Amino acid sequence: MVFKRTKSIVGLDIGSHAVKAVEMSLVGNEFVLTEFGQAQVYAEGSISDAINEVMSSCRFRTKRVVTSVSGKSVIVRYLNLVQMNDDELKNAIRFEADKYIPFDVDEVVLDCQRLDDLDQAVRVEAGQDAEMRVLLVACKRSLVEDHFGMLTGLGLQPEIIDVDAFALGNAYEFMATGGEAIADDDRVVALIDIGANKTNINIVRGTSSFFTREIYLGGDDFTGGISKKLSVDLHEAELLKRDPGDQIEDVKDAIFPYIDDIGNEIRLSFDYYENQFDREVDEVFLSGGASRLMTLEESLERIFEKKTSLWSPVEYLKSSDRVDRELLEENAPQLAIAVGLASRLQVA
Repeated sequence: MVFKRTKSIVGLDIGSHAVKAVEMSLVGNEFVLTEFGQAQVYAEGSISDAINEVMSSCRFRTKRVVTSVSGKSVIVRYLNLVQMNDDELKNAIRFEADKYIPFDVDEVVLDCQRLDDLDQAVRVEAGQDAEMRVLLVACKRSLVEDHFGMLTGLGLQPEIIDVDAFALGNAYEFMATGGEAIADDDRVVALIDIGANKTNINIVRGTSSFFTREIYLGGDDFTGGISKKLSVDLHEAELLKRDPGDQIEDVKDAIFPYIDDIGNEIRLSFDYYENQFDREVDEVFLSGGASRLMTLEESLERIFEKKTSLWSPVEYLKSSDRVDRELLEENAPQLAIAVGLASRLQVA
């Protein structure tokens, strides 16, 4: 019997409440989801235990992982620079970075990437000087080293350390090219991933990222609101959030102000993008563990006045026979970042 050669990698999304893992394999010339799983983080300091649990309980083919960082130690900036080649850009970026990041350049890991600029041709036709858009990412070196050390200490082989918001964009692009490819390159989509204690925003036009932001509001705020309003402990509030039963109206009243808070913060980001680029956000896609909260989809659509819906990062992705497809689809909204990390198999 002849077997196709396979190359695999695990996208490892390390959240504050759960660790999600998705294994992508290249089977012949085809990308296939070959395993996935998740484990709860039960207490602060138990992240290593959760990673161990998910890696040991699933039948992953590899120890190679792609993971990501986020938070206030990660700085993302979009720069407009004069045209230069890649070697010149690498030399210039350290000097440019000093203008835009609040840390000493020697304390950070820097990376940059030239971005496709959909408006450049228009500017050239108008006789304006051509510039290039460059994505600058800086992360505290200590955070990267701690992350790397934790993973290698668990016997894993980290290949790439990404940023949450860009993993989200990669998942969207990977999903789109696997199914109905993004037909309208000029369409503006806002990807909103709502986790336990933060919300990631990535506004993409075609397949190019134009704006990212982290908002430090999430599912924990909904839980806290239920706890406070209904005078129950956080554990019971979490259960009511997931299944309110006959207390549905009380739970709706408790979470409504917090949905408004998150929605208004996201809308401020839309306003900034739309004013900066003179383009409206056309559609909003929701993901993340807290995205399935009852009434959230319709409430945010009301706030944004834009089509808003949950999306599945695995909708068009082929999976192996050993993957429980029904369970995969059920968990899909919270796997978006992990899928985006695993999609880096294309370059890892």
